[in-house]
Amino acid sequence: MAPIRTQWTRLIRFIAAETSRVHFGQPIDASQDVGRAAASGQAIRAREILGSPLDPASSVSDQLLTIVRCLGLNYKDHADEAQLKYPEYFSEVFLFLFYKPTSALIGPGAPIIIPTFAQPTKEHLPDYETELVIVIGRPAKNVSEADALDYVLGYTAANDVSFRKHQFAVSQWNFSKGFDNTNPFGPCIVAASQIPDPQTIPLTSTVNGKLLQDGNTRNQIFTVRQTVSYLSQGTTLEPGSIILTGTPVGVGYVRDPPVYLKQGDTVEVFVGNGVGTLVNPVQEENLTKL
Repeated sequence: MAPIRTQWTRLIRFIAAETSRVHFGQPIDASQDVGRAAASGQAIRAREILGSPLDPASSVSDQLLTIVRCLGLNYKDHADEAQLKYPEYFSEVFLFLFYKPTSALIGPGAPIIIPTFAQPTKEHLPDYETELVIVIGRPAKNVSEADALDYVLGYTAANDVSFRKHQFAVSQWNFSKGFDNTNPFGPCIVAASQIPDPQTIPLTSTVNGKLLQDGNTRNQIFTVRQTVSYLSQGTTLEPGSIILTGTPVGVGYVRDPPVYLKQGDTVEVFVGNGVGTLVNPVQEENLTKL
């Protein structure tokens, strides 16, 4: 099967100043980090994409994202800092696979909401996690590793904000990583054709201007090919499905003293190769907005 070829190289969803309506488009400036530009109030010029960005032959769907799958503990350096044994075969990884509700997703610039249930933050330890995200472009079932990249529409970024108290209280991570309005996603999707090797992508996270994570997808335990292939076994990955692929070394809870997100913080998550930077403030629910 041939790789997916799109008419766009970087995809953004935006409200146009000319129409005050939502459009899909491609930034005109190929070098512009649209996440940073949006956060700083800079103008972003884009050419509109007509039709569905997922399939030029179909109409625009109301449901762009169908389901969110997440892979935990997928970087050797992160497993080492957490003092957790990382698996050698995918059959051992099932304990670190989890789903995330779409209600957790927010866009660039939107506040990360720490719910009252997860306060005080010093006790619940809300934590940042920079991650590469795979966006599926065609139905994928029982896909081989050799063909896996042919099913990828593109790549983007996410901040898999995690509430460590709840995460480590139980063996399943859905609840602790799935609170409403806690998972930034974006700022654009880079077409898979522009990233032929997804195992060379830098990714970082910064809190209040301090660099805390500085990794590269070359350190993933399971590659993008292996991840797409494995998750498609016996299960159809529908177009628009997204897969978070784990975070590198540098998370907050293992630091001494621990670093945790709190009211007034600003978190910046960067993924390279044209994806750009997610910039999001932190807001504790029921506290006065700063």
